[in-house]
Amino acid sequence: MNLLNLKKINLLFIFIIIILALIGTAALYSAGEAEFDLWAKKHIIRFFVFLIIIFLIASIDIKIFYKYAYFLFFMSLLLLLSVEIIGTLGKGAERWINIFGFSVQPSELIKINIILALAKFYNDLRFDRIGKIRNTFFPLLFIFVPTSLIALQPDLGTAVTIILLGLFIMFQSGVRIWKFFLAGIVTLFSFPFLWQSIKPYQQKRILSFLNPESDPLGQGYQLIQSKIALGSGALQGKGFLGGTQSYLQYLPEKQTDFIFTLIGEEFGFIGVSFILLLFFILILIAYFISIKSRHIFGRILAIGVATNLFLYVVLNTAMVSGLLPVVGIPLPLISYGGTAMLSIMISFGLLLNVEINANNTSLNK
Repeated sequence: MNLLNLKKINLLFIFIIIILALIGTAALYSAGEAEFDLWAKKHIIRFFVFLIIIFLIASIDIKIFYKYAYFLFFMSLLLLLSVEIIGTLGKGAERWINIFGFSVQPSELIKINIILALAKFYNDLRFDRIGKIRNTFFPLLFIFVPTSLIALQPDLGTAVTIILLGLFIMFQSGVRIWKFFLAGIVTLFSFPFLWQSIKPYQQKRILSFLNPESDPLGQGYQLIQSKIALGSGALQGKGFLGGTQSYLQYLPEKQTDFIFTLIGEEFGFIGVSFILLLFFILILIAYFISIKSRHIFGRILAIGVATNLFLYVVLNTAMVSGLLPVVGIPLPLISYGGTAMLSIMISFGLLLNVEINANNTSLNK
């Protein structure tokens, strides 16, 4: 660990995530009906604790993450397996385990280790061998073993996110596009089987997404209320603490998955556009860091972090806007939730680590 490296830290990146966390705190204060202790207090405390973790991760020699990437993946896989044994129920699914009194969601943490494992694999693989069919076996193993375990919990939203994350990293690493088209065709023909394999409530979510008015007081309720709240915000919104959908308790899960809707109602199109702009800048910075890196491990790691953030933001905002089914994806740094924030903050620490060590070309030494 070299704390002197922190002099190279990207201050613009840190400034933007602090702004997003403060926006999240204000939104959670509003969601708690002007009660700071309900959600906002824990949110901001968690953020600044995890901000220390970012600096610690950024100061560690990147060779350590490279060396232990497979080990970290294996350990996170064991953590995911433990959900089946000692997991606790939440929202109708078994997704959490208790560690020293803290509830942890392993399905969020394993995303980081999938990125690390894929980055190490493609760093060690000669570029001319990436196209070989046999060299897709281990990357697919890194993706679909945890995906299968997460789907059993059941957590369809996170499972789909991991598949998209992993496949995009494979594509960015040089896997030919025709293989993805072939996989898409196979998936299309497998749809009847896949439809029968998902839970009945998940089928209802998808059907209610296609026609939410068919069950306005059941599965379609969240989506209908979310669109009403977003639409009522218009251009400038109703003002801070002025969201009627939230205060009249029409909007379920307003502190977690639907926090973006609350912000849209109170601050309108201008408010949500500002938030999306901040996330867009973060993603651009991540891609710029990837380009700067002189080693493939760092390049793929930065791309993975950027893609993970992109999927969080796009899937959450599309979900609450009615463009995708409701699948339970939080909005990073803004939604209430400890494990999701920890996961994204660890990934940011790794990203800044890549930037600090961008010129380190001797990972194996």
